[in-house]
Amino acid sequence: MEPTTFMLLLVALLFAILACGVWIAVALATLGFVALVASLPLPPGAILATAMWQQLNSWDLTALPMFILMGDILFRTKLSEDMFEGLTPWLARLPGRLLHVNVVGCTIFAAVSGSSAATCATIGRISLGELKKRGYSDVMAIGTLAGSGTIGLMIPPSIILIVYATATEQSVARLFIAGVIPGLMLTALFMGYVIVWALLNRHRMPPPEPVMPLRQRISKLRRLAPVVLLIVGVIGSIYAGFASATEAAAVGVFLALAISWRAGTLNLPTFRAALISATKTSCMIAFILAGAAFLTTSMGFTGIPRMLAEWIGSFGLSQAMLLLALTVFFIVMGCFLDGISLVVLTTSIIMPLVTAAGIDLIWFGIFIVLVVEMAQITPPVGFNLYVLQSLTGRDIFRLGLYTAPFFALMCLAALLLALFPDIALWLPRTMLE
Repeated sequence: MEPTTFMLLLVALLFAILACGVWIAVALATLGFVALVASLPLPPGAILATAMWQQLNSWDLTALPMFILMGDILFRTKLSEDMFEGLTPWLARLPGRLLHVNVVGCTIFAAVSGSSAATCATIGRISLGELKKRGYSDVMAIGTLAGSGTIGLMIPPSIILIVYATATEQSVARLFIAGVIPGLMLTALFMGYVIVWALLNRHRMPPPEPVMPLRQRISKLRRLAPVVLLIVGVIGSIYAGFASATEAAAVGVFLALAISWRAGTLNLPTFRAALISATKTSCMIAFILAGAAFLTTSMGFTGIPRMLAEWIGSFGLSQAMLLLALTVFFIVMGCFLDGISLVVLTTSIIMPLVTAAGIDLIWFGIFIVLVVEMAQITPPVGFNLYVLQSLTGRDIFRLGLYTAPFFALMCLAALLLALFPDIALWLPRTMLE
């Protein structure tokens, strides 16, 4: 059978299994089992055990549950309320005023969470009610929150970057550093859009609030001290070379516990809830990685990725055309799969293509995360849209319309990243070489 035909049959089988409601990890392992049995007389059980052990026996992967636990602890604190109060006096003078709190607040919380959904839920829990009470447009309040919440995937410590690093054997620290400037670029694009929208729609903006005296604004800044301490402790220790990503994750958990204790939200029920939630999330991700590892190994034995790479290479696509094709592919797939599943599912197939095209794998990791961010706000499986639906009760497709401008801005960011690769590569090259 031709490799392309076999590959199409496997893809059809995957979607058929997923349509039956089977867990993604089980679906991936089943696909690997079928691919192996149908093509080679090899013992699938032994290969399954070896592939899963090698994938999960990774030191870098130990950072994952720690960062997840850190985010779960912070989710149960008053951190988002403190950020809203601390940022409001300083952003109220910009065109768009408190709409910027969503953007800047999500960017700051992303630096201590690593999760898009957690960022969106934590900031939205406070900001949506406050913005509605003060008369801001629902469309812009929801749109800025949904778009800015995706920055949690890019700004370190990003959970999906850890997953990508594990799946492709890249440096977690280098990927973390590479994600900083692209994440801040997204923040700047979103804030720029809010400013332009506010200037063109003055009639839809509420009346300006009284100007707060400088001394009072400086006093409000103290409420940002815990999150600044956490960012410096976690991200600063990695950038300064004092700690690896795993060690920084342990520092982050310790600081999150200290902040929770200082805020009076650390007690046995909340700590137990954070532990259980972090354990469930970590096990889910590890299970998906294990299933994907077996699929990747099976594909390697069958030779399908290599043959597929040669087949696509025969078309003579330029780097730009290949990236465009992959972008469309990831956006479409992102309509049906969550970001982590999408990354681990596709690495075994596309990495040979990317490597053959001479694309830097650190840069591609940032690019793929940016494209996955787009999928977070596209129906029907945009995770941020589900979070917003639970917060607002709005229809998920209407929420998708609210986020359309921010989807367009992410497309612009992807174009800028492709045209100027140093947006992602300059900082790690400067700091680590």
